[in-house]
Amino acid sequence: MNFKDWSLSAWVAGFLAVLISYCGPLVIFIQAAQAGHMPPQALSSWIWAISMGAGLSGLLLSWWLRIPVITAWSALGTALLLSLFPHISMPEVVGAYLSAAALVVVIGLSGYFEKIVHLIPKGIAAGMMAGILFQFGVQAFRASMDLPAVVLVMLVAYLAGRRFWPRYTVVLVAVLGLVVAAITGKTNLQALELVLAEPVFVAPVFNLGTFLSFTVPLLLVSLTGQYLPGMAVLRLAGYHVPSRAAVTGTGLASLLVACFGGISIVLASITAALCTGKDAHPDSDKRYVAGMANGVFYLLGATFAGTIVLVFSAFPPALIAALAGLALIGAIASNIGLLAQESVIEPAVVTFLATASGMTLFGLGAAFWGVVFGMASHGLLHLRRSAA
Repeated sequence: MNFKDWSLSAWVAGFLAVLISYCGPLVIFIQAAQAGHMPPQALSSWIWAISMGAGLSGLLLSWWLRIPVITAWSALGTALLLSLFPHISMPEVVGAYLSAAALVVVIGLSGYFEKIVHLIPKGIAAGMMAGILFQFGVQAFRASMDLPAVVLVMLVAYLAGRRFWPRYTVVLVAVLGLVVAAITGKTNLQALELVLAEPVFVAPVFNLGTFLSFTVPLLLVSLTGQYLPGMAVLRLAGYHVPSRAAVTGTGLASLLVACFGGISIVLASITAALCTGKDAHPDSDKRYVAGMANGVFYLLGATFAGTIVLVFSAFPPALIAALAGLALIGAIASNIGLLAQESVIEPAVVTFLATASGMTLFGLGAAFWGVVFGMASHGLLHLRRSAA
């Protein structure tokens, strides 16, 4: 590595990418832990695992490929996990993580990533993702009943941020929400202190029900909702990223951290834009440093995961719910937009409604049935129109 390639702008871009991840997608993780009644030690281990996985994979891939490979954990998969708690145990969750990671590694090594992704109808994948995320968007407004002043300020901040500083909207919303909560006496900042992470190993349990309800949807949302747009961001920025290396590398990182509570490590898309543009460095050949910096800051976050837990514990749950919902409005809108673009829209809507319903049938979750009903609708309507 040439230290002459280093620049302050690249390190700032890497830091902002991590900050946005901790202000947005991490909040979903906090909510999942609350829904699963996980103790602080387990949550600290989760944050250590996802930060370590994202940090190592992003740092090493950026250094090896000499391009800004920005990685993160599967925010969509975490939202799916929230819908399954508390009916699923942590050992079963870890088993699902390991199964999904192994499948990602196989897909990466096979070199068939693009072919496999294109076998999945966009409307079905978008309908499932919109259905998973729908509850988060609703929670943002439900939270206003508990903290009306705080949530109103956060909503105004979101709209202003989308209008004037779209890249930093989530950070703006989080900062203003935390400040207003502190001013109105809704916090417990006295409990904050530096606490190192203590990883907790969880032995996996594998079963077919969890595989169908969690592993399969987790794999689908990771491939279509994160790997595919993450790859697109890199290629639109002019980088020829080999999908085999990126998918396999992140899949291996997922395997390493799964037993400590780390959900699938994937390519980032929203935060990746910060590190692949001119703001990171005028010379595109030197922007890989931003990817490495991103990895370094994730590793720092992993080290002090215990402190991160205390930070989020110091603020009311309603604020966390509002922040998660507002941070995901863009993702909800983009997936709903994909529904409208489908030539056969009914299967996509069927998938969305079934997934958003939260239904369970034969012990299998809503995301699984959303895909099943959506694919069945797609097949029947396609067959009918082909016959016509």
